[in-house]
Amino acid sequence: MASPTKPQSEGMFALKSMAALQNEANSEGSDSLKRSLGALNLTLLGIGAIIGAGIFVITGSAAAQYAGPAIVYSFIIAGMGCLFAGLCYAEFASMIPIAGSAYTYGYATLGELVAWIIGWDLILEYLFAASTVAVGWSGYFVAFLGQLGIHLPPQFASAPLDVQGTHTLVRAGLCVDPATNQIVTLGGQAISAANCDTSRFIVEKGILNVPAMLLVIALTCLLIVGIRESARLNNVIVFVKVAIVLLVIFFGFQYVNSENWVPFMPANTGKFGEFGITGVIRASAVVFFSYIGFDAVSTAAQEAKNPQKDLPIGILGSLAICTVLYILMAFVMTGLAKYTELNVPHPVFVAIEQAGPALAWLGYFVNIGAIAGLASVVLVMLMAQPRIFYAMARDGLLPAVLGKVHPRYQTPYVATIITGFAATLIAGTFPIGLLGELVSIGTLLAFVIVCGGIIVLRRNRPELPRPFRTPLVPLVPILGILTCTGMMVFLPLDTWLRLAIWMAIGLLIYFFYGQHHSRVRHGNRR
Repeated sequence: MASPTKPQSEGMFALKSMAALQNEANSEGSDSLKRSLGALNLTLLGIGAIIGAGIFVITGSAAAQYAGPAIVYSFIIAGMGCLFAGLCYAEFASMIPIAGSAYTYGYATLGELVAWIIGWDLILEYLFAASTVAVGWSGYFVAFLGQLGIHLPPQFASAPLDVQGTHTLVRAGLCVDPATNQIVTLGGQAISAANCDTSRFIVEKGILNVPAMLLVIALTCLLIVGIRESARLNNVIVFVKVAIVLLVIFFGFQYVNSENWVPFMPANTGKFGEFGITGVIRASAVVFFSYIGFDAVSTAAQEAKNPQKDLPIGILGSLAICTVLYILMAFVMTGLAKYTELNVPHPVFVAIEQAGPALAWLGYFVNIGAIAGLASVVLVMLMAQPRIFYAMARDGLLPAVLGKVHPRYQTPYVATIITGFAATLIAGTFPIGLLGELVSIGTLLAFVIVCGGIIVLRRNRPELPRPFRTPLVPLVPILGILTCTGMMVFLPLDTWLRLAIWMAIGLLIYFFYGQHHSRVRHGNRR
C-alpha cells in the first residue's frame, strides 16, 4: 500500500492522501477557519440555500407546461435523486470534513484532474447561482417597493445585456408600466400579462441592476466579518420564509378546489415530455433546480463544531424538510388554481388570488417570503464559493492569495472579496435567463462524480473509518448516478455547449498553472 503521506498515484491523477486530509481537517490556528456552527446552523444553511426561486416560481411553470397536478410526483422523483446524492455527500463529509466539498472528495478518490474539473464546475453552481438569484431578488424587491409607493428608475433595476424592456412589462402575471414600475390597471382592476398592450410604453434600456449589486455587496461584507454572524442572519431569514410557506400551505388547503386536481396526470399531448409519464419525468428534471444548494452545507465543514455528526444531519435534514414543503406547496397551488393558469412569474400569488378576498392578505406575505427566501440563497451561495477557492488555493491549484484567512475574523476574506466582486458585476450586467441554465448542469455533474467517488473509495480503502455510512452501496450511488445523468440528458443542447466551453477554459488554467503548482504532485513547496 502506498504511503499515507504521499500521493498514491502520480501525474494528473495523483490522489490526495486521507491522512493529509484528516490532518488538514484537524488543524487549528490563525490560518484556519473558525469552528462555530452546530447541527441546527448547518440544517438552516441547507434550507436557506434550497428554498428560494424553486418554491415561488418553478413549481407553477413546471406544472403548467409538463406535469399538471402530478408535479407532486416530479418533486418526489427529484427529491429521491437528491437523496441518493445527499447520502453520498454525507459519508464523504463525515470522513473528510474539509471546506472543498465535492472538489476535495474527488481529490481523495479519483485524482487531481477530476478534482480540478469538479472545483471549476462548482463555480457554475455557486458563483453563477448567487448572481442569478440576486437578479431574481431584484425583481421581487423592486415590485415590493412599488407597492409601498417607492419607484426606482427602471434603467437602474435591469441589466444592459438584457433583451430591451421585455422583462419590465410583466410581473406576477400582471402588466407593469416600465416607466413607473407600477401595475397597470383599468377601472381599478389589474390588467393581466396576456392583455398587456406594450405599444404605448417607452422602454428604456437598462444601465445596471443596482438592487442586485447592492444585495451582493452587503452580503459579501457580512461574510467577511464572520460565518457565525452570517449564519445568525440566515437563521432569521429561514424562520421567516418557512413560516410564510407554512401559512400558505395551512390556509391554502382550506380553500382547495379538488376539481382542479382532475385529471391528476393529464394525458400526453403526443409529444415526448408534455404531460403523461414522460411529462412527469421531464418536470422532475426541471424542479430538480429547486433542490440546488443542499450540497453547500458541506463547504462549511471546517467551520462545523462536530463535523462527523453535524454535517450528515445538516445535509439530510435540510433535504428532508424542503422535500416535504415542496410537495405540500405543489398540492396547494394546483388545488387552488387550475394548473394551466400557473405558467406565470409569480404562481403562488396567482394561486392565492383564486381563493378570493379571503386570502388577499397572504399576497403581501408571499412577496416578503420571496424577498427573504432569495436573499438567503444568495448568502449561502456567496458563502460556499470562497471556500472552494480556499481549498483549491491551499492545494496549489489556484494562487495562494485565495487561501488567505483574515487574522481577526478567521474567514477566507480574499476569496470572499473576489467572489463578491465577480458576482456583483455578473448580477449587475447579465439577465437571469442567460445565467440560469448554467447553474443546474454544473450541479448535476458534481453529484454524478461524488456518487462515483463513494463506489471507488469503498473498493480501494474499505478500512477507513466512516462516521456515517451510505446505505446499500453500490446500489444507492448507482441510482444517484443514473438519476442525475438522466436529468442532465433532458437539458438543452446549448447548455451542454456552454458547459463544454466553460470546461475548456478551466482545463487551460489547470494545464498552464494548476499542475505546475500542485502541492500533492510536487510536495509542499510554495
